[in-house]
Amino acid sequence: MSAEIIRLDDPEVLVRLTRSARARRFTLSVRGGEARLTAPAAAPDADTRRFLLRQSGWLRDALSRAPERVKVAPGAAIMLDGAPVRVIDSGRARGPCVLREAGLLTPTRNAGPAVAAFLKLRAQGRFAQSAGKAAAMLGARHGRISLRDTRSRWGSCTSQGDLAFSWRLAMAPVAVQEYVAIHEAAHLREMNHGPAFWALVARLCPDYRARRAWLRREGAGLHAYDFTA
Repeated sequence: MSAEIIRLDDPEVLVRLTRSARARRFTLSVRGGEARLTAPAAAPDADTRRFLLRQSGWLRDALSRAPERVKVAPGAAIMLDGAPVRVIDSGRARGPCVLREAGLLTPTRNAGPAVAAFLKLRAQGRFAQSAGKAAAMLGARHGRISLRDTRSRWGSCTSQGDLAFSWRLAMAPVAVQEYVAIHEAAHLREMNHGPAFWALVARLCPDYRARRAWLRREGAGLHAYDFTA
């Protein structure tokens, strides 16, 4: 796959274009305040631009409703376990991000990547504990647990029992993180979303609907944070 930027004018909109040999049609989406278009690899440039022009009204409306992008740097605020935390310059040029009562102490350089590394470490521990507990309660065993930054799903479970989670969930409330862990652990027993699967989820998380609703309502905001240097 290859990626490039398409610019639409009046007013200006930037669209990240990805050409994929697997794509059979154009797919346009807005996630984290960013417009993304997936196009078939062989689609002519003229067809690609015509598609965007036809969808420009929907695109501009979707972008206007998308959460504002937040550059993670000293002075910014991010969410941690569902609560706002201030990012503070520690005065160190480099080093890891450290949580203190005043907020997240970050190095002067590469503050965004340092905060992302902190969130990943926190998420790894949280999901290893929560998914392991849920799997044991279901009489199942999981494989490797990994972290990703996927935009289409918060977690996944392979047929081999390996689990993957979005590390951005470290910003969500603990109850939401636990729901996602339970959801994926339930797939160790039921690799579908049928009634038997939801019965397992409900057994371990009776109020899962409220937690799932939070993700549907607020999840896009977790992708609005920019952790690049």
